[in-house]
Amino acid sequence: MKTACASEAPTTASTDRRAVRTRAALRDALAAEIDAAGDLSRVTVTAVTDRADVTRRTFYSHFRDIPDLVDAIERETIEELEPVVARLAAVRLPELKAAIDAAEPCPGSVELLAFFKERGSYLAPLMGEGGDPGFVERIKVMVTQTITDRAKSGLDARAIGPFLDYYLSFAISAETGVLVRWLTGGMHESVGAMARLMTALMFVRPGDLYGTPIDLDIPRFALSMLLS
Repeated sequence: MKTACASEAPTTASTDRRAVRTRAALRDALAAEIDAAGDLSRVTVTAVTDRADVTRRTFYSHFRDIPDLVDAIERETIEELEPVVARLAAVRLPELKAAIDAAEPCPGSVELLAFFKERGSYLAPLMGEGGDPGFVERIKVMVTQTITDRAKSGLDARAIGPFLDYYLSFAISAETGVLVRWLTGGMHESVGAMARLMTALMFVRPGDLYGTPIDLDIPRFALSMLLS
């Protein structure tokens, strides 16, 4: 019995490693085909398998079609990204203030950007103009779900409700837009530089760039919104 188990283990491990390599090859081939075709809708199974140097039969042993391959990549990315976002969301205001006072990025932002840079070769085509527009929206939904409860902790009661909901939508969309631009633009800025930039952008007030800062009584505006 032990002999049989011992002989099966390497075979199973080898099969698993081969499957991982195959799926990675198909993932990378898909990204390359999006770049080549200019649009995800033009990518075919034949083109992907030819580029990945695997048979169509191998492809269909892993995925039903191109949309299934895309969905698998997106689901895996979001699952791996969620704990990174959760760690960023767990940063407390004193930690954030200390980082800003030292001209350092928000704790956790470097790890977030490193996550995307490490996967940039295939995420950039998928998140770009020729990729899947729904991918970015899926990421936004996950981020919103991950940070909403944390954002309510210690919040001024007057800001709870529509004001907070729209603020989170605004902030997440803005940060995601900057991230996508960096990712699809070739990631010329370093991870550290982008982390500092994205941290700073969240605190730029109207007029700051023109020497005429405008202060806003946010709780008052939030309350007036509820009363109007």
